Amino acid sequence: MSQTVTTSTVTDRPPTDGTSTDRTSIDRVSLDPDRHVPGRRDPGLGAALHAEWLKFWSVRSTRWSLGLLFVLGAGLTTLVCWAAAADLASGEAGESPASFLTWGLLFSQLTAIALGTLVVTSEYGTGMIRATITAVPHRGRVVLAKVLVLAGVLFVAGVVTAFVGYLGGNAFLDREGIGMALSDDGVLRALLGNGLYLAGLGVLALGAGFLIRNTGAALTVGIALVLIVGNLAYALPGTWGEWVAKLMPGNAGGAVAQVVPFTGGASLAPWTGFAVFAAEALAVLLAGYVVLRRRDA
Repeated sequence: MSQTVTTSTVTDRPPTDGTSTDRTSIDRVSLDPDRHVPGRRDPGLGAALHAEWLKFWSVRSTRWSLGLLFVLGAGLTTLVCWAAAADLASGEAGESPASFLTWGLLFSQLTAIALGTLVVTSEYGTGMIRATITAVPHRGRVVLAKVLVLAGVLFVAGVVTAFVGYLGGNAFLDREGIGMALSDDGVLRALLGNGLYLAGLGVLALGAGFLIRNTGAALTVGIALVLIVGNLAYALPGTWGEWVAKLMPGNAGGAVAQVVPFTGGASLAPWTGFAVFAAEALAVLLAGYVVLRRRDA
């Protein structure tokens, strides 16, 4: 006896029970980047933090960037204080010794921008971002984990660098009788503010990385925004230029990391400036998160 095997083709027929299928709503659910897949347990924030911590330290550029941050921040502060101590003591320099205690910040901030950018753009360059999103489908959790790891490391590195630079540089100032104690007005705040400012720069650069997704372009935008645009703003007519310059990230955020302003007083009060800077960094980060949600990785 022969058996006949029949096959049937399943077609996309409309429901026969009188209900309608909302194709748009189905597509929206299936394309939602933060959707929960039934039967799958999404990793929590702790797991996401652990993964980001491992990735952060597995990249060689992390160690190079942090090492360079320390050398530029602490090394240049010590070197400049050594070179300028005699002139500062005699009054020939025409500046306050306090303005030199975090002098290396002018250059160490570049490494914070670079590190914050690379945390994101290196994953886009290698395609690792797809694995990251697959492992942790909740994209907001991915962004938060990256922010916490990066900001935490940069804060600690910034504070350590600032204190070492202070100890080294202040030793030469003390030798000339113009050293400053930690209890002097603004000194301790500036050393801790160094960590806060570098952490904020990292977050701003991370947001720019999500927005632009290209290392060279994101670095260019970040450095220009922090170091160049603020100075160019002074060319604006009247008092507009001064106010725009005060609100630029480098000037606003950097005020909290300076014992006395580098800009000769043309800056916001330290904590006011940092509040403005933090709002700017969070705005860029939020824009980057929106782009991450709406674009394919």
